[in-house]
Amino acid sequence: MDELKRQFVEDFGLYFESTGLTRMEGRIIGWLLICDPPHQSMGDLVEALGASKSSISVALRTLVTLYLIEQVRVPGERRDYYRASSDMWTRSFRARMHQLIELRDLAEHGLTLLAEMPKAQRKRLELMRDMNDFLAQEFPKLLDRWDEIKREKGYD
Repeated sequence: MDELKRQFVEDFGLYFESTGLTRMEGRIIGWLLICDPPHQSMGDLVEALGASKSSISVALRTLVTLYLIEQVRVPGERRDYYRASSDMWTRSFRARMHQLIELRDLAEHGLTLLAEMPKAQRKRLELMRDMNDFLAQEFPKLLDRWDEIKREKGYD
């Protein structure tokens, strides 16, 4: 991998590390976005990223679970390959939409516990409930609009 690609991969690693994923998970995403061919075996990833098989393996499981990458089979090959999901950003976000509803429900539960308490004490949970309820209603509309834009631009 040349130096410019290496820096790109490292920048992805740092970015995703700042969002709560591991640096290795970010590096894998970065590499899968620019590599040729677009699918890579674990051995390919170990070699390209200069990382251990175990760290790559752990990161791959997480990224598959988050819908950021896909495990694929190549006809005639016995090993598994991995590639960036075709629309990783939208798929990942849609898969995590349930978190907004879970947070809203947690806030609602807390408000039930504080039903007899003063409004000032309940305010933080009300804000949490109302914000997550709003997001759970509005984000699907934004994602639907994004799907329209993707179709218009020929991304689908």
